[in-house]
Formats: sequence, C-alpha cells, structure tokens
Amino acid sequence: MKLHLTNADGNNLITGYDKDWVDINRQRFTKSLIILPNQIIEDWGIANFEALTAKSIARLAICQPGIAILGTGEQHRFIHSKFTTALTEIGVSLECMSTAAACRTYNILMGEGRNVAAALLLS
Repeated sequence: MKLHLTNADGNNLITGYDKDWVDINRQRFTKSLIILPNQIIEDWGIANFEALTAKSIARLAICQPGIAILGTGEQHRFIHSKFTTALTEIGVSLECMSTAAACRTYNILMGEGRNVAAALLLS
C-alpha cells in the first residue's frame, strides 16, 4: 500500500508498506527496523515476533521517544509486560498493533510533530 502525506518537513516518512517490506522516503527496507522522525535503525536484528526480548525492546528506550509503537507483523499481537521495563522506567508505554497499523499511526504522529519511535517487524 502506498501512503500519501503532503509535508514531512524533512523527517522520515513511511511512503509505502506490505507484509515483507516498508518504504521510507521512497527507499525500500526488507528487514525489521526502528524508525524515528530523524533516524532509521536498520540493524535491529529481530527476525520475527517470537525473537523479541527485553533487550530488543530496550533499543527503543535508548532512542528516548515520547511514544513507542511495535508493529507485530500481519497480526495484532501483545508482548508480555516484562519486556517493556526499559520503556516504563523512562515513562513511555509501548503500543502494540499490526505492522500496517503501526506504519499509518507512525505517519500520523510524526506529522503532528510527535517524538515517535516505531519498531516494525517485517516477515
């Protein structure tokens, strides 16, 4: 699916997605990653939902987001709260949703000027 936003003000914008890829500023990525308005972390190293750990979620906390989103793949899934300790310690909750919903939500929040981090699982 292609997405359209009129103005990204130089920030990272998700311009398209499918179950196994995401386009950011029209550049295609095929491995799970973390996206922020001013940064892309390509080496997240998580292949699928089952590979998630507290350490992999802690990578989001290092980014100091105001809002954190986890795109869990094709299906909406929840992670155990023990994985989110690093985010909770800095006062950030993690919202879980399908990766497609996470892409749309990221663009909306980024467009509002929010400090959002989205960790996207791609299959």
